[in-house]
Amino acid sequence: MDWMAFRKIYFAISGSLIILSVFGLVRWGLRLGVDFKGGSIIEYKFDGPISTEEATNEVEKQGIGVTSIQSTGEYTFLFRLPPISEEDKLKVESAIREFYQGGFNELRFETVGPSIGPELIKKTLYALIIAAGAILIWVAYQFKNFKYGLSAILAMFHDTFILVGLFSLLGHFMQVEVDFLFVTAALTTLSFSVHDTIVVYDRIRERKEKEGGEIYNLANQAITETMVRSLNNSFTILFMLLALILMGGTTIKWFAIALFIGTILGTYSSPFVAVPLLVSWDEIQSRLQERRKK
Repeated sequence: MDWMAFRKIYFAISGSLIILSVFGLVRWGLRLGVDFKGGSIIEYKFDGPISTEEATNEVEKQGIGVTSIQSTGEYTFLFRLPPISEEDKLKVESAIREFYQGGFNELRFETVGPSIGPELIKKTLYALIIAAGAILIWVAYQFKNFKYGLSAILAMFHDTFILVGLFSLLGHFMQVEVDFLFVTAALTTLSFSVHDTIVVYDRIRERKEKEGGEIYNLANQAITETMVRSLNNSFTILFMLLALILMGGTTIKWFAIALFIGTILGTYSSPFVAVPLLVSWDEIQSRLQERRKK
């Protein structure tokens, strides 16, 4: 199949998503969670198990947002909330009594600062730049061409930027907050994207060494040969993430959704962003060389 004949469509789809992401980030930004801006935590010890979803709904009926409810032990749960007063804490306890018939005790209540401060964010960005540079150099070295490395890095950042942009939209329309788990999902997306791209690039290199020919045709053959493998690999991940989204509860719901979106973007970008970038770059370079000869 002539996959590269539809390069303009792939670039149009990616361009539209990038524009949408830029608009969301500029217009609304990200809705930061407790990990970034601090908040209050309350830990309760219950006589038995509780439904975290029901607890979240009852507390939010009191006008108090719930960032997450995490199990910290047997029948012990940690409520993460925006900064609240003693009066609001009493409202939380009242909300719990509305749905929970057993007894419970408060183990601790405290207001905490952000666990992800400016210094940690700065170090994370530095680490990301170093990692991206290392990937760029390693891929360029392995494939003996700088174009491979740069195309892979551009596709990698394409996935992560769109993921961040989509969460800015979800934050505005669905009040989804960005927390430490989202950062984990974003970094995982980076890894998944590069991994899939390398598989396609490796097939292009094998074909080129054995048969030679233009990279346009080699790219079409490589995508055709790896498409089923990539889809099967991605679907096994997506099915697991879908189960987490539906059955995992509120604590990890948006983390699973972030991974779900990142997996789709990574599966799409490898054949339809990284490879078209490589082919387009090669064609432009060839045309420039021909013009110089003339």
